[in-house]
Amino acid sequence: MIINGENLVLGRLASYVSKQVMRGEKVDVVNCEKVIITGNKESILKDYRERDEIGSVSKGPFYPRMPDRFVRRVIRGMLAYKQPRGREAFDKTMCYIGVPNEFKDKKLESIKEAHLDTKRTTFITVGELCKIRWGKKS
Repeated sequence: MIINGENLVLGRLASYVSKQVMRGEKVDVVNCEKVIITGNKESILKDYRERDEIGSVSKGPFYPRMPDRFVRRVIRGMLAYKQPRGREAFDKTMCYIGVPNEFKDKKLESIKEAHLDTKRTTFITVGELCKIRWGKKS
């Protein structure tokens, strides 16, 4: 299954993907930089900056800096990845920035329940969050 992440809400996408991989299906998510986090942009940035400042460089917690790894980390949070079954499920999940050449000719699916009408809600994309969060901190 290949899912197009464009205009999909991050949490809903992650829960759907985690259910599918726990059933044994292999899932690839493309366009991870276009996945949406809903809410006020300033408060989202504040929350992620606070998380980033916790811990130390050597001990963690470690948060990904790239959109594809960021989405994969959220999916991992919805799996029991410390158990063998969850680890196997996590291995069946792959996330990509853009659409790789191997998926260009294949049909991309979208999740109706996770789709968001972007005209009515405030949001930030995962790509924007990763750029701003790891850029200059003011």
